[in-house]
Amino acid sequence: MPSRPSGKKNSLGPVAPGGYVEQGIASWYGIPYHGRRAANGEVYDMYKLTAAHRTLPFNTVVRVTSLVNGQQVDLRITDRGPFVGDRIIDLSLAGARAIDMVAAGTARVRIEIISATANPTRGNFAVQVGAFADRTNAERLRDQLLAKYKPISIQEGIGPSGKLFRLRVGSEPSEAAAQKLASQLRSEDGFETFVVRLDDMQQTSSPD
Repeated sequence: MPSRPSGKKNSLGPVAPGGYVEQGIASWYGIPYHGRRAANGEVYDMYKLTAAHRTLPFNTVVRVTSLVNGQQVDLRITDRGPFVGDRIIDLSLAGARAIDMVAAGTARVRIEIISATANPTRGNFAVQVGAFADRTNAERLRDQLLAKYKPISIQEGIGPSGKLFRLRVGSEPSEAAAQKLASQLRSEDGFETFVVRLDDMQQTSSPD
């Protein structure tokens, strides 16, 4: 049986098996994020069964299965990230321990939704095109892009070395629409892009 998270109840209840499945690379995060605010406003505790995901609604419970060893763990989404390469989810230290991936640092996994607070593919989505330590640099790129794309927002967050200012383009009603915008930004403008759900919280300590 997989390890299960404790925390808030989910309003929509179970999701039909096979309704949402994602495969890719998982990583995990601990210090220096331990004790900082997560994107949902909670204090991140790396010893609890939580995770960061770019687009799933907060408090969604996902089952993460290691495709390396078959071990499983259920985790609650409380944070945003990861914003690195082809990684799809960042596990807490407790989650990483549950599927024996601490030493390796990453593992190929399958993600399935167990219960959700909102439709995972509908909401308000944007495309992240950059993250800057200096807000001035983020504003300079924003001003360049405004002639072609609107709206554009700058979200202040925390990275491993301090403040980060993340530049996000668009406000799309579905993940599919945001993915289409992301493809345009990659092909026409050469950006490395990440589709991310826009949340009410303006501060985030999501890992990078």
